[in-house]
Amino acid sequence: MFTGKVLEINIAKNRKEDLSSIIQVEVIKNKGIIGDRYFKDIEDNEAAITLIEQEALEAIYNEYSVTLSAKQSRRAVLTQGVPLNHLVGKEFYIGDVLLEGFELAEPCGHLENLTNIRTLKNSLKHRGGLRARIKSNGQIKVGQEIKLK
Repeated sequence: MFTGKVLEINIAKNRKEDLSSIIQVEVIKNKGIIGDRYFKDIEDNEAAITLIEQEALEAIYNEYSVTLSAKQSRRAVLTQGVPLNHLVGKEFYIGDVLLEGFELAEPCGHLENLTNIRTLKNSLKHRGGLRARIKSNGQIKVGQEIKLK
């Protein structure tokens, strides 16, 4: 069992722009984060929120000397104390918002190109974060608790 928390929230209106940190976001079931580049105008249960662990960012620095910020990771929510890889196929809460982890967010060549860090795919392999379905409407805020359903 774990109890984690939200350290940071980052979104961007358009796919190619830098992410901006905000204190809270509104999420809509099966649509995404209001104001984010991946928000869907139609209901789509693949609409997702992405999360990455602070511990993963620290590990790639310690093991590969790669410095990557949460914003650079292009993930919406930075967590602490949450084993994200273990949440694939599981439901969990951020505050009162119900989410379901559905796949690991493995790093890609596009992320390497954006950051110009050529070892990024290798260093983030199997710790690039989690994609989760949004199962209920609500607000996600920095500092909120993350726990299993």
